[in-house]
Amino acid sequence: MSNYPYPLLNQPPFTYSRNDNVVEPKAHEWIRPIDDEPSSWKMYDAVILGIPLSRSSISASYASENPEAFRRTWKSFSTYNLDEDIDLSILQVADLGDVKEHITDIQQCHQNIRDAMKAIQTYHPQAIPISIGGDHSITAMLVRGYKDVYPNERVGILQFDTHFDLRDPKEIGPANGTPIRQLIEDAQVLGEDVYNIGLHGFFNAKSLKQYADEAGLHYITMKQARKKGIEETVRAVVEALNDKVDKIYMTVDMDVLDVSVAPGAPVSTPGGMYVHELLEAVQVAGEYEKVFAMDIVCLDPQKDVAMATVKTGVHVMLSFLTGKMVAASGK
Repeated sequence: MSNYPYPLLNQPPFTYSRNDNVVEPKAHEWIRPIDDEPSSWKMYDAVILGIPLSRSSISASYASENPEAFRRTWKSFSTYNLDEDIDLSILQVADLGDVKEHITDIQQCHQNIRDAMKAIQTYHPQAIPISIGGDHSITAMLVRGYKDVYPNERVGILQFDTHFDLRDPKEIGPANGTPIRQLIEDAQVLGEDVYNIGLHGFFNAKSLKQYADEAGLHYITMKQARKKGIEETVRAVVEALNDKVDKIYMTVDMDVLDVSVAPGAPVSTPGGMYVHELLEAVQVAGEYEKVFAMDIVCLDPQKDVAMATVKTGVHVMLSFLTGKMVAASGK
């Protein structure tokens, strides 16, 4: 990757042996390191960016290890989705590697993430950025990086999360509990353009709900989403955003999942989503053209059991791309 114009990326820590003649590829035979030839950079349909940052996490976490765990785990996935009779292998997908992170300076880490998104928008403007975190603080930096390139675009947020993530950065710094508030208070997004699906139970302070109401933020609890149905809920949210914004950024905090199915999400809780609900949700969201980017955050492989949560995370990524294929095929 010596010619790649953005220097603050580490190449993927390992690559699998390749067989270009394979007829039915596994995911690791399909997702390739970025080509060294600049003429190919505009050919990618999606680019994957690893963000190994967990120093800004409120709770103890090794979410920084997740990008490497993702790469090792996607070897067990086919590119063919039996449920939809769709093969993702026709998409051109590149692994850009990992954003370089400073050992102690969180602000520098965040700036590098912001600059990485700027580089993606500059050199791969047609590609879907899929960022593998890392803690949830990365979301604010990725949206800021996009807005650096497209300052006049109105960006909405589709958030799957157990938490509001509206804690005050003045009190705890730019931590993983603050990204949505950062974006609202920095006027990067409007409160009315944030839709959070999945909050529930006893895991948010009342003061954060009050802030959400004052900011005009929209939120749908798990109880409400289940009564209405996951697909109908997501469609209603994305269509509401479609009418207001130019682009929709989707962030998936893996702690939205129920603790029983997500041991690798450090603060997953009882009463959360089940795997099939989250897979359906992200696939439906992927069907909409304005949903242009996603991140997957707050997944700690060192806390995981049999890599169950990491495998779910990979499935979430592939389900989102399935939604893009469903829309393209007109199914």
